[in-house]
Amino acid sequence: MTDKGRQFVNTVLRLLITIKMLKKFINFITFIDQPIKKKFILFSLGVLFWFVVMFVISIATYIDINNKTGSIVNKFIPQDRTAQKITGKLQELSIDATEIINISDIKDLEQKINLSMARISDIRAFISAITNGGQVHDINRDNNETIESFPVIPLKEYREAGKYSDALSPLIDSMEEKLKQIADLKLNILSNRIQDSSQLVSKISGFKQLLHEASSLSQDYSVKIAKLYTSNSQKVGDVTKLAFYILAGVLLMATTLLIVFTISISKAIIKPVKSITSQIRSLWEGEVDLTQRIDISSKDEMGILSKDFNILMEEIHDLSTFKKIIEEDNNLEDVYFRLGKSFSEKIGLNEFIIYEVSTMQNKMKPVYPIILNEKDILCSEEILHNSDLCKVKKTGRIISSIEYPDICKQFKHVPGKVHVCVPIIIGGKAEGVVQFLFDKKNNNINRKDKRMFKAEQYIKEALSVIEAKRLMNTLQESALKDSLTGLYNRRFLQEYTETLIAGVIRRQKNVGLMMCDLDFFKQVNDLYGHNVGDSVLKETCEIIKKCVRTSDLVIRFGGEEFLVLMLDINGGETSKIADKIRETIEKTKIKVSDGIIKKTISIGISEFPIDTESFWQAIKFADVALYKAKDTGRNKVVRFTVDMWTEKQF
Repeated sequence: MTDKGRQFVNTVLRLLITIKMLKKFINFITFIDQPIKKKFILFSLGVLFWFVVMFVISIATYIDINNKTGSIVNKFIPQDRTAQKITGKLQELSIDATEIINISDIKDLEQKINLSMARISDIRAFISAITNGGQVHDINRDNNETIESFPVIPLKEYREAGKYSDALSPLIDSMEEKLKQIADLKLNILSNRIQDSSQLVSKISGFKQLLHEASSLSQDYSVKIAKLYTSNSQKVGDVTKLAFYILAGVLLMATTLLIVFTISISKAIIKPVKSITSQIRSLWEGEVDLTQRIDISSKDEMGILSKDFNILMEEIHDLSTFKKIIEEDNNLEDVYFRLGKSFSEKIGLNEFIIYEVSTMQNKMKPVYPIILNEKDILCSEEILHNSDLCKVKKTGRIISSIEYPDICKQFKHVPGKVHVCVPIIIGGKAEGVVQFLFDKKNNNINRKDKRMFKAEQYIKEALSVIEAKRLMNTLQESALKDSLTGLYNRRFLQEYTETLIAGVIRRQKNVGLMMCDLDFFKQVNDLYGHNVGDSVLKETCEIIKKCVRTSDLVIRFGGEEFLVLMLDINGGETSKIADKIRETIEKTKIKVSDGIIKKTISIGISEFPIDTESFWQAIKFADVALYKAKDTGRNKVVRFTVDMWTEKQF
């Protein structure tokens, strides 16, 4: 392999591993393999978890925004307002200084100086509030009315507040000193002690210089506080956006998981339920594909149910296949052989013996395994020559030494061995026995063992076939066959009707009866002779046998009339087979010495016990339907209906 080929293979393998891991992860987060009750509990907890996550995110966002907004409202805005009020007081002081120059009355001078001193005192209080916190009382000193009052929280974590206070306090002290000097100098001027006012102008200029410096400091501080306000406002916006994106992401993730969970639940629950329902409906309608299996996508109760249902369908398929195969077997030995192989290969029961009971000779003999040593037969030799000693044959019930030790006296008491004997019931009698052997040490063995249940199902499926083939053997032994066609004759029907009907009723099944009559058969004998007539009868016989199952019985009822008994059929199935026979005969070309003959056949149908509870009356009903077919044109199949019977009694 080239390097590119190896690289491609490695890529494919990595992709497959990734897909497998992704599937496992999805199964994990959607709780697919958990029991259904636990699945929904975990899902509820998952929903609660996402609600808690969103609640925690919302609370954390609220607290953070509240803290930042609180800082803006309770710290930065009051600090900024206080700094602006200091600036306002400084501007008022500047106006006061200008007015001092023009004051001509000593009393007015004293009032103005006191007003300015009060404003300086207010500035000191504002500085103290900025530094240490407290209540700010802004008073209009011109009329002593309170403008507003608000609390201020110190910005201990913000050093600029301290720097501002440290820088502004000396300037206020210098202002106060300058103001006192201006007051003294102005007082001397007003008292005519000093004539030159240039010195006063110089002092006021210096005072205003201090005011300008202080105002610059306040404005700078206000700018810095505004920046803090803007920064925190931006953080509030950022936190809000971040919280929105996180909540949107959490909601998207929760919604995605909900969708994935819903789809997975639908796949793991709804799909198997639909498949099982569909299979059950198909079973009821008789059109099920027993090879079809339900996909198992989880390990929860639905996965277990799907697995068990698949096992059930597989077992039904095995039973159905088993019956079809043994129906095609030529003799009883083949049926017993397949039954024995099914016990060992399909069920896992390896120690067993199948006995066949001869009612007429009152004997029983082992028929499987074919080769047995005397030590392998755990029943007394006497029971083989006198089958009445067998408790199963006598009672027709299952006998088990597991539940009742020493229940059968004819069973050899082999140390460590127990037995379960199951009857093969044919015609209401035990015509065979299957003896299963188990080790006594195996404590898990009991009468209700699953393997025993399966074994009984296989025996039940084989009953009708064994019954039919035993009847066939009996026919061969008793020469109850028509010499010309090799079919069973009317004597067989008379002798074994009771046995046939008993089996059908016990299995709760139906018998389809077809009374067949070749159209215008007398003309064949008249035109071509009886030899050709016999050939036509033989060919017709073979066609009918090929159209029915090997377990069905074809009887030459008399002359050109044939009676077909279809055992264990469902209502309505007889008509399909009858049409098949009629069409096949119509299409068949029979070669004779003078050429080719084509014949048709008329068929009358009835079903027992659907049409009547009397088997012989059902035969009569089929005969009535046959005459109806002939009277209405021949070459047709007519199903018996109640209106065809005009007699008061049978």
